[in-house]
Amino acid sequence: MKLTVVGGGSTYTPELVDGFARLRDTLPVEELVLVDPAAERLEPVGALARRIFAKQGHGGRIVTTSDLDAGIDGADAVLLQLRVGGQAARQQDETWPLECGCVGQETTGAGGLAKALRTVPVVLDIAERVRRANPRAWIIDFTNPVGIVTRALLHAGHRAVGLCNVAIGLQRKFAAHLGVAPADVHLCHVGLNHLTWETSVRLGGPEGANVLPKLLAEHGDAIADDLRLPRALLDRLGVVPSYYLRYYYAHDEVVRDMRGKPSRAEEVAAMERELLEMYGEPALDEKPALLARRGGAYYSEAAVDLAAALLGGKGSPYQVVNTLNKGTLPFLADDAVIEVQAAVGPTGPAPLPVPEPDPLHAGLIANVTAYEELALQAALRGGRDRVFRALLAHPLIGQYAYADTLTDRLIAHNREHLAWA
Repeated sequence: MKLTVVGGGSTYTPELVDGFARLRDTLPVEELVLVDPAAERLEPVGALARRIFAKQGHGGRIVTTSDLDAGIDGADAVLLQLRVGGQAARQQDETWPLECGCVGQETTGAGGLAKALRTVPVVLDIAERVRRANPRAWIIDFTNPVGIVTRALLHAGHRAVGLCNVAIGLQRKFAAHLGVAPADVHLCHVGLNHLTWETSVRLGGPEGANVLPKLLAEHGDAIADDLRLPRALLDRLGVVPSYYLRYYYAHDEVVRDMRGKPSRAEEVAAMERELLEMYGEPALDEKPALLARRGGAYYSEAAVDLAAALLGGKGSPYQVVNTLNKGTLPFLADDAVIEVQAAVGPTGPAPLPVPEPDPLHAGLIANVTAYEELALQAALRGGRDRVFRALLAHPLIGQYAYADTLTDRLIAHNREHLAWA
């Protein structure tokens, strides 16, 4: 089995490689190809990846290359984890929206739209080249904003599934609170990428006992602290929102907080410099503890599980993925992309039925889905007016004066990545 990681020079990659090494019985990778144009990153990451495989006794071959077409040739699955514009672009995404009093974040709001506009054309070009190399290959997208990128891939007819680590992180935390194995925890995870709620937590599978009330009663303080939301709010909601809902439920508080400290991009850039120095040490043969602070916890386990299920291996039968709605949420179009628990196999994911969503959730889901459709049109066709319409539709913006100003700033900061600008 051959797997290719596009964006293989990412500091995330040792987390992924560690998962491939530990879980080789689930996903027997014979060749792992890391593709990245940045040799200064790819070289130390690739060397550490080989040492991790060697230490854990994995017999697979690790190849590094800057040649995308060579890297994807014959691949059974291609994982996308790229960042167009690097951390410098992320720094901008997190800064200029704040000047208008809006959240500055790389996956939602104006910053998220900027990232989508930079990313979608690049990903679609990669996917087309994958299709030419091997029409049966699966594309697993971890590139943010996952919902919009996956929607672009699926609408273009690619064999693609979107992946996020939010659900697996919550599953692991809930399992620890309950004193059970993570595999015993089944989430009713409903919404869009970075806009989800856990509406039930069941033990043993989709039909198991719902222990969410017990979790909130006995561990609500710890869960609320993780989300940086008030415990009283969780009690009133009766569900567990993803931590990204803080941008909606506490927007003004978040903006004040963001204005008062360094951006996350600055923190990550400093961490990445330190990580790359560590990766270059010949004695290092495992992922360093610092990597856990970089983000992407449990990404490797989620990726291995998903790839194994898609490629006919031993992956879990139920996994949280981004895929086509197909009637799962009746208030959305069938071709909307949602993030839910699905049965996953070689034919792809099939969303499990979900209870009718609370109107409190459904309204926001419908609103952000409309924004994502407008965002995709802006990414595919360009134009100032399409960017403005997408920003005006986003619930974190929604005022024409803000949308007008943000449109100009988005284009000014991203002109080099926008073919139409």
